[in-house]
Amino acid sequence: MDFKEILKQYWGYSAFRELQEDIIRSVYQGKDTLGLLPTGGGKSITFQVPALAKPGLCLVISPLIALMKDQVENLRKKGIKATLIVSGMSFHEIMINLDNACFDKEMKFLYVSPERLQTPLFRERLSTMKINLIAVDEAHCISQWGYDFRPAYLNIAEIREYLRGVPVLALTATATPDVVDDIQEKLKFKQKNVFQKSFERKNLTYSVKQTDTKINDFIELCKKNQGTAVVYVRNRRKTVEMANLLIKNGISADFYHAGLSMSERSRKQDNWKNNQTRIMVSTNAFGMGIDKPDVRFVIHLDLPDSLEAYFQEAGRAGRDELEAKAILLVESADRDQLIKNFEAAFPPLEMVKNVYHALGNYLKIPIGSGQGIDSLFSLEDFSKLYKFNPMVAYNALKLLDMDEYISLSEDVDHPSRIIFKTNREDLYNFQIQHPKDDPFIKLLLRTYSGLFTEYVRIDEASIAKRTNLPVEKIIEWLRLLHKYDIIDYNEQKKGAVITYITPRLDSNNIVLSKEVYSIRKKRMQHRIEQVINYAFSNNKCRSQLLLMYFGDKNPYRCGKCDVCLQRNELNISAYEFDLIVEELKNKISENTLAFEDIIENTAFPKEKTTKVFQWLLDNGKITQTKTLGYRWVKKAKEE
Repeated sequence: MDFKEILKQYWGYSAFRELQEDIIRSVYQGKDTLGLLPTGGGKSITFQVPALAKPGLCLVISPLIALMKDQVENLRKKGIKATLIVSGMSFHEIMINLDNACFDKEMKFLYVSPERLQTPLFRERLSTMKINLIAVDEAHCISQWGYDFRPAYLNIAEIREYLRGVPVLALTATATPDVVDDIQEKLKFKQKNVFQKSFERKNLTYSVKQTDTKINDFIELCKKNQGTAVVYVRNRRKTVEMANLLIKNGISADFYHAGLSMSERSRKQDNWKNNQTRIMVSTNAFGMGIDKPDVRFVIHLDLPDSLEAYFQEAGRAGRDELEAKAILLVESADRDQLIKNFEAAFPPLEMVKNVYHALGNYLKIPIGSGQGIDSLFSLEDFSKLYKFNPMVAYNALKLLDMDEYISLSEDVDHPSRIIFKTNREDLYNFQIQHPKDDPFIKLLLRTYSGLFTEYVRIDEASIAKRTNLPVEKIIEWLRLLHKYDIIDYNEQKKGAVITYITPRLDSNNIVLSKEVYSIRKKRMQHRIEQVINYAFSNNKCRSQLLLMYFGDKNPYRCGKCDVCLQRNELNISAYEFDLIVEELKNKISENTLAFEDIIENTAFPKEKTTKVFQWLLDNGKITQTKTLGYRWVKKAKEE
């Protein structure tokens, strides 16, 4: 099989990126495979190419609804049949998409969330599907050691019993060594098989700027650095504020968050991709499925929740392999805010039960029912009605999601979709009997293809333009055809969606393990501590810190980050610097010595030794005692 032909035919590339072809060949040979590719490393191609090379259907499991929609849309544009099942779809639409996955021989990809795998309906249909590959995106979610553990991912191992002989391809951009091992164990790999591209990005400079004038520094950085950029902030309100601030300072900018409509998001993305907007200020919603190679810098104005998240977001810069920057701006208050956010992430277990009880009442779900039902949900309305702190309520819902009582899909945006429910003959008879509706039906059939076999996305505003009618009239007409049972018209849904994984329980019957709760809290605390260490330490190369976190045993100093630049001012080679550090450490590891005693009788010139000593003192590696002697700080990490 010539994989390059497939690559050329559908993607227009003549060659694969590093490791892509190795992963593809491994999967094609039927081997369980784990691929660790950095953000922008072309993960999707590693399962799309082998799936196209084989007869049958690729089952793609992903937790990101927006990314699933984006990939399905892109595949369809290439003439490749793909479908998906996500929260917010009607039962009829789910059935149609399942039928297409089971019986349409040309269907190549079915995208589902991990929660979907455990539904009886899906399990029943699974045996009918001719699946050639299971692709697990964001595979770190399966590991309890990962930063975004989702218990529903554990169901993937269960479905392997139904699909014996079908290989699994697990993909992630970020994983520590513990997570790498855990992924393979949880997915029941026949044997360990990992393809890992180095996490090192030689063209990307990581820097931290500790400041008391963050906003002023932020504006200066945006003025000073040329090219396209992404600025990450923690909440939606701040995206608007910072974007407006940049515009006031004469800088081309826009804001982006998951609360925007699909059309608004698409428009903003396109403007940014086409360089009509230079800087996009966004929450972490921005970036999924967006591959703009010439991003010159990424700025974080708030501390991330984990180094994994930071690494992914920072990694969106410099995908064209040209020089790029990732800059973290921090002030002392950021540490306190991060700790405060961490504490809020784990509300008392009794509060979680109260939120669960209130949720059932809010959605009008009787006890003992509701399993599999999707309900639109407004956190703002819910919190206001039941007098919950919105952050507390949100985190309680996330805990209920992790324990698989509910599934919370945030900010689902489903455009309107239709399918014709009649055959062509019955439709023709209807058109004769209803001549007023005939022109409108013909317009739908001319404008959209595939209306008899699958749900098709429509845009009421676009139809209104073509007919010179108000949008309200178009919606009224579609509703009428729906009433006549000619079409199934699913109007646009926007907002968060709650799905009950199990029937609603009496809140007294909710079991939340204190042990599991404690473990999760400790792991999150560890991740927070790592972020704080990265942001506020000044004695280790930023690139080294990140690479060591992800398991690189002996990474080189980058020579370009803020720490390395400070060290470079000493005019001492890295090799000589390390030798001097080692000698000084040997002298004062166990003893407290006066400065003169430390500097005397060294193998290196006093001038150089003094410079290194001062650098170690400034960066907390050496400390002065009450007796005015100096000693090595043992708790400091080794260089």
